This record gives sequence, structure tokens and C-alpha cells, in this order.
Amino acid sequence: MPRVSRKQSEANHDAICDAAARLFRERGLQGISVAEVMSAAGLTHGGFYGHFDSKEALAAQACSRAFGQAKERWAKRHAPFRKPSRARLATVDHHLSVSSRDAPGESCPVVGFAGDVAREPDDSPLRDAYTEGLKHLLAEFTALSDGRDMSSRRRQALADFSMMIGALVLSRATRGDALSEELLDAARKTLHAQERS
Repeated sequence: MPRVSRKQSEANHDAICDAAARLFRERGLQGISVAEVMSAAGLTHGGFYGHFDSKEALAAQACSRAFGQAKERWAKRHAPFRKPSRARLATVDHHLSVSSRDAPGESCPVVGFAGDVAREPDDSPLRDAYTEGLKHLLAEFTALSDGRDMSSRRRQALADFSMMIGALVLSRATRGDALSEELLDAARKTLHAQERS
């Protein structure tokens, strides 16, 4: 069997990370096997260990990939707005939408990986990747806040971001009941009202 070129190997690695980032957000780490990830990437199970030492190593890279994708989506979403506060509300509106609720594999990695990360040991590479990604998104969100001193902006951003995350988690958990959309709507309206005050 001929060896895969370096370029093809890198493309395969990226395909595995992309598939894992989507699948882990959709079904959690325990809900997905290595074979399923490889199949979703269009590759055979046997090639996995040529790219990763373990499923845990893949999870850490997939988490980093998911946060990188979120960063790119945020940049595109914010680009049309000159005022940071408008960009912030665009993030709020997207995050607290039915489409975000219904597409866990393509939406927020903060929500998608949180349950698995919470069960990881303190020195886990997955926990490290998650924490770094979360810190970056929080810094971006804080930068979109108007006025006030940095300490107040940071505190408000932490509270608002926590509300967004919590509302999305609860909305997914109650999908199919009217409460699901009520949770999204209440959080979205609260955050819009804060912006106007």
C-alpha cells in the first residue's frame, strides 16, 4: 500500500478533527466511538493511531478546533457592525436562537463540551483546551461591552455569558416543550434590555 503524502495526511488529520468537533458536540465523548469519528471523516478506523495516541488526545484537539471555528464565526458575525454593542447583540441573538439550539454539532463549543469537561480531571488536556477556548471567547465578549471600567465590564460579561450558556443548555434539555423557546426568549430580552439601559 502506498504511503500517504504529507499534504494528504494533514488533510486527513483536519477531517478527523472537524468530524470529532461536530460529533462530540452533538453526542458527547462517551456517545461517539473512534470508528464513528473516522467514518464521519471518510477514513478507515485503522488510520486513527497514525494521527492520535488516544481518543482523549483527539478530544482535546477537537475541542480546540471547535473553539477556533467559533472564533471565526464570531469574527464574521461582528464584521458588519461598527459599534461593538451591536456586534454583541448579534452574538446574543445568534446564540439564543432556535437554530443554535437545534444544531449542537455546529454551535457553541462552550455548551457542547461542558458536560464532558466537567467530569475530566484537573490536569486533563481536554480541560486545558476548553478553558483556553472559553477564556478567549469571554475576552472577545467583554471587548464588545460599552463604557464602564474594565473590572465592571468583565463582571457583567461573565454574568451575561453565563446566562446565555445556561439558557441554551436548558433550552436543549427541554426541546419539544414550550418552555424551551421561552427560556431562549427570556434570556435574549433580558440581555437586550441591559444594552438599552
